[in-house]
Amino acid sequence: MYKIDKNFNRLLNGDYTYFLNPIDVMELKGKLKGMNYKIYSPTKDAEKVIFYNKKEPEFSLYEIETNNNLRHQEILGSLYALNIDESLFGDVIIDDGHYYVFIMEQIEQFFVSEFKKVGNYNIKLKKLDKDYLKDYERKYEELEFIVSSLRIDTIISRIVKSNRDFTKEKMKDREILLNYEYLKNDSYKLREGDIFSIRKFGKYKFIKITNTTKKDNYVVLIHKYL
Repeated sequence: MYKIDKNFNRLLNGDYTYFLNPIDVMELKGKLKGMNYKIYSPTKDAEKVIFYNKKEPEFSLYEIETNNNLRHQEILGSLYALNIDESLFGDVIIDDGHYYVFIMEQIEQFFVSEFKKVGNYNIKLKKLDKDYLKDYERKYEELEFIVSSLRIDTIISRIVKSNRDFTKEKMKDREILLNYEYLKNDSYKLREGDIFSIRKFGKYKFIKITNTTKKDNYVVLIHKYL
């Protein structure tokens, strides 16, 4: 709740919030009932957004230039390695071999001076107009398959082609996030809109049950973030 209270107070003082993920957004909206505010979304379907009322948000967009192929989780890992709080950077976007990240102005100078590598690869940063990706829409790979249960361990085992013990081990090592928090219950039943990520395997969104089989199994649609 500290993060929500901090951002709530920023709005009360006429300032803007930092980047908020969907869980933060729901919690902050609950505290803002009856109050006027606006939401700034850097892209059409951005996951992380900024609340503001009087003062326009100040942030920057950088392209990460490299001759190598980077993965989303590699970029995130390198950002976290700088000990940057996740609310100080927005969505990491990969589009047709180009890599982008939104950065709050409060840490921009530090980011530019310290963010020199992603994994083992040297990178360069190019500052772009912050609205450069305003019309960008996220791309997904659609996965549709049959499962016997909506339990997260069942679905993850189907995705990674392993048994359900895989999820238990990854959960113990804090390598699975569910709705931006570490997974604590491997028997959790996924619901529409749930977002989960598995270290080294990517990020996914549970879309819906598309059908059921004669044996009462589920046909599910999952989006894998690209």
